[in-house]
Amino acid sequence: MARKKSTDASRVKKGAELEVEHLTEVTDVTPKQARALLRKHGADWQKLREEAEIQKEDD
Repeated sequence: MARKKSTDASRVKKGAELEVEHLTEVTDVTPKQARALLRKHGADWQKLREEAEIQKEDD
């Protein structure tokens, strides 16, 4: 019997956790904040850095 592929959005997509890790290292945001930024802005790293700096200032 073949395995059923999950379409659950909570599952980490291939490479997504690496992007989260990289963003947290570069900008000092939390992994939770990094995931939210990646969902909102995708792979636009300039925008991700700008938004991360704003979040960091707010904390």
